[in-house]
Amino acid sequence: MNIEEVREYALSLPGTTEDQAYGEDWVLFRIEGKIFLHIWLDAPEPSCALKLPPEQGQTLRDHYDGIRPAYHLNKVHWSDVLLDEIDGDMVKDLIRQSYQLVLSKLPKRLREKYRIEP
Repeated sequence: MNIEEVREYALSLPGTTEDQAYGEDWVLFRIEGKIFLHIWLDAPEPSCALKLPPEQGQTLRDHYDGIRPAYHLNKVHWSDVLLDEIDGDMVKDLIRQSYQLVLSKLPKRLREKYRIEP
């Protein structure tokens, strides 16, 4: 997967918005204002940062060289996924998991607006 494919997939998830923050070289993807995906356009390697449950993030980092603690974010909750090293289907799955994790923390009335099938 490349950065544009990550962007297209993230925007395909219901209610996703895209904006820039921290300067022009960061693109953020949100659900109801809550961030679930960061893309640092000036990263040394094509990557994206995803929010994952701490234990899952650590397990993935232990098993995949292409998944690391997020460079600019809370390393307990955020992981960088190197797009050249991780299979595209797995990247999509991790994006969806990040989206669903953030969605699960929203109030019930908002969660029900964005119910998606696994």
